[in-house]
Amino acid sequence: MAYPNTLIFVDLASDDTVAAGKFYAEVFGWEDDPRPAGVFHRMVPGENFLNPDGTQSEIGNLHLGIFDAANARPNPDAAGVEPRSLSKDGRKARVWIMVSDDDSHERILDAAVKLGAEILWRNHFWKEFNGYNHAFRDPWGNEIILWVKAGENPQIPDDYTRE
Repeated sequence: MAYPNTLIFVDLASDDTVAAGKFYAEVFGWEDDPRPAGVFHRMVPGENFLNPDGTQSEIGNLHLGIFDAANARPNPDAAGVEPRSLSKDGRKARVWIMVSDDDSHERILDAAVKLGAEILWRNHFWKEFNGYNHAFRDPWGNEIILWVKAGENPQIPDDYTRE
């Protein structure tokens, strides 16, 4: 079998990439790397995936891009093409973020709400993948789902929904 195609990047749409870059830098502690500012912002989560012993592996974390919905780059047409607006209604791709052992879903959700996000749900356990989930919609309509590892023999709090 040939080597598989590799996912390298996921982009979120925004009508204010500078504000979105600042939002994700504050909410998740990521580096906001404008390339160029106002057109495309690369969010760099920093460091690499960890080895079982806690040291950094050679595998870098994926980056998240934020592009200007009015003129999504790259595009062969320098003026861009339609649509030029954000899509806030209906289903769309969701982005899953694993919460670091050094952080908490509570802090992330509080920071997101303070910066204009809307909570979609809190306190859900998904047995199939053994994780606690919480979700918000950023000010540009992108859905972010937080994943917290439940661990071996998880003790699911009474106020959590389950599936």
